[in-house]
Amino acid sequence: MITIRESVSLNNGVVIPRIGFGVFRITEPKEGEIAIETAIDAGYRLIDTASVYGNEELVGKVLKASGIPRDEFFITTKAWNDELGGEKTQKAFEQSLKRLATDYIDLYLIHWPLFDQAIEAWQTMERLLRSGKVRAIGVSNFTPHHIERLKSVSDIVPAVNQVEFHPYLVQSDLKAYCDRHGIQLEAWSPFMRGKVLSDPTLQRMAAEKEKSTAQIALRWLFQKDIIAIPKSVTPERIIANSRIFDFQLSNQEMSVIDGLDKNEHLGASPDNFIEYFKTTGV
Repeated sequence: MITIRESVSLNNGVVIPRIGFGVFRITEPKEGEIAIETAIDAGYRLIDTASVYGNEELVGKVLKASGIPRDEFFITTKAWNDELGGEKTQKAFEQSLKRLATDYIDLYLIHWPLFDQAIEAWQTMERLLRSGKVRAIGVSNFTPHHIERLKSVSDIVPAVNQVEFHPYLVQSDLKAYCDRHGIQLEAWSPFMRGKVLSDPTLQRMAAEKEKSTAQIALRWLFQKDIIAIPKSVTPERIIANSRIFDFQLSNQEMSVIDGLDKNEHLGASPDNFIEYFKTTGV
């Protein structure tokens, strides 16, 4: 029986859960503790954070207090834009390691494709990988042309590309590219921060299957072989998001959801993210 412990092997042989728990913007200590504890109790073992989220220390504290052996968890964190480049990335990594209260990181990602700093960061990450302090390295918000630039200076292909991916942003060309190159695609904001949950088509499917629209969206990603990292601070939703393994979507239903694509980004586009951050102040 397939459960939330279902996993997949990355291109370097490291095994990663196929569904995880995201902690974006979870910074209030008590709320965060309850959310992460609920996720652990529900069976989540992939926890996705980032230095810029400001909650690595909280994550480390809760995981340690759980009493579950470290090697049962899969911890992902990311280097932010101002942490890219040689010694900056090395220092950022050591700080993340300390805040997470662990001896190693399972997956370390470059958060955004800020070149040429990203190339310097990648070279540092390669050294961290060889040292054993990181089990796998990858990227976030990279398009094929960004990945090709990395490949031109490195023999190590990213293990993961974490991108915005949901029914309103079905990046078929990117998915095909990552599949060809053995890069595992991972979806952040699989619900578009709730926007797709009010979609009439998803709501109709949910009603027919007696599931939530969130469960439909997550099942769609699961059947597309895309890892999802839904975020919530509501215990009931955290638990519900883990229960997507007792039903299936037909090929026709998968195609219908694919057809909802609007090429609509919630966050920045990877090719204009610098201007986006300047405008939003994020």
